[in-house]
Amino acid sequence: MHFTDDELLNFDAHGAAPLPASTTEGFVENDGARIWHAVYGSGPAVILLHGGLGNAGNWGHQVPAFIQAGRTVVVIDSRGHGRSTRDAGPFSYERMAGDVLAVMDHLGLEKAALVGWSDGACTALILADKHPKRVAGVFFFACNMDPGGTLDFKPTPLIDRCFSRHGRDYAALSATPDDFATFVADVGRMMATEPNYTASQLRGIRVPVAVVIGEHDEFIRQDHADYLALSIPGAELVVLAGVGHFAPLQRPVQFNREVRRFLDRVR
Repeated sequence: MHFTDDELLNFDAHGAAPLPASTTEGFVENDGARIWHAVYGSGPAVILLHGGLGNAGNWGHQVPAFIQAGRTVVVIDSRGHGRSTRDAGPFSYERMAGDVLAVMDHLGLEKAALVGWSDGACTALILADKHPKRVAGVFFFACNMDPGGTLDFKPTPLIDRCFSRHGRDYAALSATPDDFATFVADVGRMMATEPNYTASQLRGIRVPVAVVIGEHDEFIRQDHADYLALSIPGAELVVLAGVGHFAPLQRPVQFNREVRRFLDRVR
């Protein structure tokens, strides 16, 4: 039976599936922060970059599937998220991209495919733009690349459940467990002002890209996904039926199938 959690009731109560035992894990010092990461499996590398306010544990339904597909899987807690620390400076996708490069350098990874979800997708595409020799391809899920790509925020019980789980995970994992409100405000400030890619910049991206969006995404405009796929040379547009912004948690089998198809294409 395929696991589903369309209303995120299970995620709210229990979180994602637990991550398996890692091959290695630890911290990398970079740009004023300690960045937590873990490595699983063997084979060509894929790096999973989680969304804003979340942590690497949100990929619990994905890591075993990609290990089984013959991949080295790397997960990273973005700066200030999960177990990773931050400095007093502002969040930015550019700084997060630098953190990913630092982890890659530490692990001796010359090149990797990137699977980015929401904020993680912003980070992945910036890496593809600025460091294309390090990026085999980008699975760009549920994200905008300019402020016009977002919908007006409308709270729902589903979003409230996700936010509640993020808050409890932050308290359990963070080195500053009482600072969730400040953390949310600072990440929100980044989301409101970044990224700001132009069509010309998007046309300069030369790595394989799949622009992926859930049919019912709560945050990203469908026509923005169309625009990204048309603007990035050779990009593929994938619409995931029946799911929204949280597809990796809602219907992981469906989401994983599309990721594996993309990874096979860029392999």
